[in-house]
Amino acid sequence: MIEIDGSYGEGGGQILRTAAALSVLLNKEVSIKRIRVKRPNPGLRPQHLTALNILKELSNAETKGLSVGSLNVYFSPKNFVGGEYVFDVGTAGSVTLVFQTVLLASLRSSEPFSLKVKGGTDVKWSPTWDYFTRVFLPLVKRLGVNVEVELNRRGFYPKGGGEVRMTVSPAETFSPFRVDEPQRYSRVKGTVAISRLPDHISDRVKHTLMRFFISKSMDAEFFVDRDDKSLSEGVVVTLWSESQETVVGSTMLGERGLPAERLAKGCAESLMKEVEAKVSLDVHATDQLLPYIAFVASEQQETSTFLTRELSGHAQTNMWLLEKFLPVRFEAKDFGGCKRVEVKPV
Repeated sequence: MIEIDGSYGEGGGQILRTAAALSVLLNKEVSIKRIRVKRPNPGLRPQHLTALNILKELSNAETKGLSVGSLNVYFSPKNFVGGEYVFDVGTAGSVTLVFQTVLLASLRSSEPFSLKVKGGTDVKWSPTWDYFTRVFLPLVKRLGVNVEVELNRRGFYPKGGGEVRMTVSPAETFSPFRVDEPQRYSRVKGTVAISRLPDHISDRVKHTLMRFFISKSMDAEFFVDRDDKSLSEGVVVTLWSESQETVVGSTMLGERGLPAERLAKGCAESLMKEVEAKVSLDVHATDQLLPYIAFVASEQQETSTFLTRELSGHAQTNMWLLEKFLPVRFEAKDFGGCKRVEVKPV
């Protein structure tokens, strides 16, 4: 059995979700203790519980400690089972974090499965829907993952109520991620997703974005996605830029009191940091993609290499965790103001 200290590093829900997903993926029992003990509301929260319950059903797992507030969880999976599933995260719990967790757990599945989830599509502390679809999914597909998603309704805080579906088919083969040369980005695309707010907000966001990227001599194209079926008002900006080999992105949620112009500029400046650094994975994609890259490196016995601006606390915690489950080793070296990361099979 693998024992994990859930308070290590940033000590958040990521350790819990990734450890449980790897437990299912590798068919290894795991014990996770001291879950989120440093947080204001320690232990399992409802959104973590939903992800674990989905993994439990998908893998017929034997479990202990699956309740809100629990500090210790035991997870012993059996076989991953395909089919069609429906779950409700509740209110505005993140559906993209659930999808990332379940997708990781399913990488060795020999059966297709479909998962429909209700919850928050664009909420704090998680990938927004457009970042998930425009940045994260193209990157995991590059590794060989067969996944398609569908958005029926967006869900903003506080009511959530978004409706999405993910369909995963067995992978034919996996490929390592090797993009270790400085990348050139010359064109930006973006979406302004808005619900139950005046049109002038999305117009101001678009105009600010256009002026910003013209000043940077970059071609730019932006789309407004209005979804007034959403139960709560909200606005979110997502930007991405593709090189010949990869894609980087940024995203930012609107808040009360935050002018549309500042929302747009903040998101644009965040993307420009990645573009000007010429990296192959942005900081957030590095966090999110590491488990997939590490699994492929161990499965194919081939090294993956990429450039990123920095290794966040999340990324460093992920590296520590992944080395406990998988026969891989991470090496990060300074490279022209960035980090050159190698993920090597052991």
